[in-house]
Amino acid sequence: MKNKRTMMLPGPVDVSQHALLSSAQRMIGHRTKECEELIAEVTQGLKYVFQTEHDVLTLTCSGTGGLEASIANTLSRGDKVLSLCTGAFGERYATIAERYGIEVERINFEWGEAVDISKVEEKLEGTDQFKAILMTHNETSTGVINHPKPIGRLAQEHNLLLLVDAVSSLGGIELKVDDWKADIVVTSSQKALMSPPGVSLVSVSPKAFEAIESSDLPKFYWDFRRAKKFLVERPNQTPATPAISTLRALQEALREIRNEGLENVFKRHEVMTMAFRQAMEELGLELLVNDKVASKTVTAVKLPSKVKFERLKERLLKEYNVYITGSKGKLKGRVFRVGHMGNVSRDDILSTISALELVLKNEGLDIELGSGVKAAQQVFYKEGSN
Repeated sequence: MKNKRTMMLPGPVDVSQHALLSSAQRMIGHRTKECEELIAEVTQGLKYVFQTEHDVLTLTCSGTGGLEASIANTLSRGDKVLSLCTGAFGERYATIAERYGIEVERINFEWGEAVDISKVEEKLEGTDQFKAILMTHNETSTGVINHPKPIGRLAQEHNLLLLVDAVSSLGGIELKVDDWKADIVVTSSQKALMSPPGVSLVSVSPKAFEAIESSDLPKFYWDFRRAKKFLVERPNQTPATPAISTLRALQEALREIRNEGLENVFKRHEVMTMAFRQAMEELGLELLVNDKVASKTVTAVKLPSKVKFERLKERLLKEYNVYITGSKGKLKGRVFRVGHMGNVSRDDILSTISALELVLKNEGLDIELGSGVKAAQQVFYKEGSN
């Protein structure tokens, strides 16, 4: 008998049965009243999760498309940005800006470490050369969380735009878009919003829209002005055909998030993270980052010297139907990553730990079977997680 599939990737994630069934409804026209009602409800649900009163635009693309759109809409030729790079996805955001001819100055932090706010303060002191700050809220390649709140304060002080990649965090880690002065925040449907891939969601502040009005970079499909015009004036439509089936799944997922309550969602992610991290430490495995900067949606674990990543991944999938992934760039082959975001349960965490124990034991590691599971159980018992 085939084991139940356990999706422990940092996206795409497992989708609830209700959301899947919602996406399987009969197709509707994208210029119909029914579609307008769908987009209206999704937009309001997104504002709840983004914790914003401003515009949230729906783009039919991946998170990378949303990041590219954030650059194309807010910046102009000759602009210079400060990019805070703590891993592969911070590097990607900077590279997107460079492809548009933007001058990018990077502050490179050690992979596995978070942004050091003092270095950002030092870089901004006494200069007005920058137009914007680019940052990654949750660096998925390393499992590090960077905090936008102090960066938003600095952006306000220096009259800069703050553009935030929240692709793997929004909906799983608190991000108060308005309170923390984030001008652009980009996420996508297939991560903590626990929906199928296909939609990128972008919150846009009034300050960002001022920059959009003067931006001279080329754009058509990515044009936020057109997207807002259709959303507000049509109303509740998109310039081009949206991913209707994905939006229906997202509609249901947002209902589930609202029913659970944002604070409860954040707490659930925190408890799952604690359980998995303590289990790995109990097994004698080394975590890539310390607890203080650890992501609440993905954990990176250093591979023991005698274990090859491809073999670990293959055995987990073939023998236990558990999906994990590796990392990128300089960490490729050195760590494995486990996603615990979105529609993840205690059962998923425990079954993943159990499968890891069995495979690692068979690969020759001296571990006590059940010790990692027990460590996770103790966290669940203590926290009373649902």
